[in-house]
Amino acid sequence: MSPHVEWATGRALGRAVNFTWSDQPVLKGSLRAEFYWEGPVGTGAQIASALRGWEHLRYEVTEDPSSLADGGRWMHTPDLGVFFAQTDSVGNTVIPEDRIRYAMEIAGSNALELHRELRLALGQAWDDELEAFRHAGEGNPVAWLHKVG
Repeated sequence: MSPHVEWATGRALGRAVNFTWSDQPVLKGSLRAEFYWEGPVGTGAQIASALRGWEHLRYEVTEDPSSLADGGRWMHTPDLGVFFAQTDSVGNTVIPEDRIRYAMEIAGSNALELHRELRLALGQAWDDELEAFRHAGEGNPVAWLHKVG
C-alpha cells in the first residue's frame, strides 16, 4: 500500500515522491510517514482527494496560508471519514460565522448541545482519534503531510 500512497501524493504534487516509512506502534502491522511538501494554493486539497480512495488510511494534510489564500487542514480516519477546516496564519481552526450560527440554532438554550456542535465544527473527534498516532513511537508528533515554506 505504501507505494500507492506515494504515487497518489506524487500525482497531486506533479512529481515523484518517496516517503520514509517506519512502523506505527499504535496499530501493529501498519506504517507511518511524515512528508513536507511545497506547492501552489489548493495542492493540499488535491493530496487529500488523492488519498480519499483508501478508506482504511488515517492521514492529515495541512496547507499553510499564503498571501493569496487561507490555510486548510484535512483529516481522515476510517471511522469518521474526511474532515476539512480552514486555518489562520498560526494554524488555528477557523469556524465560519454561518457554522457558529447553525450550532447556536441547533442547540437553542442547551449548553451541552452547543458544546457538542462546536466540537463537531472544530473536528474534535478527528483530532481525538488521530492524537495517539501523532505521538506514537519516540515521542515525536506526526503530521502526516504538511506544507512548509
